Amino acid sequence: MPSKKRSGTRAARREPQLAFFLDRCTNSRTLVAALTAAGAVVEKHSDHFRDDARDEDWLSVVGAKGWVVLTNDKRIRHRTLERNALMAADVRAFVLTAGHLTAKDAAAVWVRHLA
Repeated sequence: MPSKKRSGTRAARREPQLAFFLDRCTNSRTLVAALTAAGAVVEKHSDHFRDDARDEDWLSVVGAKGWVVLTNDKRIRHRTLERNALMAADVRAFVLTAGHLTAKDAAAVWVRHLA
């Protein structure tokens, strides 16, 4: 008679890990190192797009990939094209608006709120 106990050989099902996309104004070695050390998957703007790529263009790609945008661009809410592109691409995004922070302090904020 076969055992009804489930085998331990099946891998546990895991949710896919989120990838965090750092736009041009957020991309810093300090932040990349801090997020990576905290176990986050990081995608940098410079690894996927030209430096002069318009926000409206890269946002649709990032949205399609399901990446979560991290940005310091506090003016995005005032720019109609970028704001509309962000919403149309169904992008999840977090904006850090405290402009007075050093790269190290900003990285600490992002890492503290990763979960």
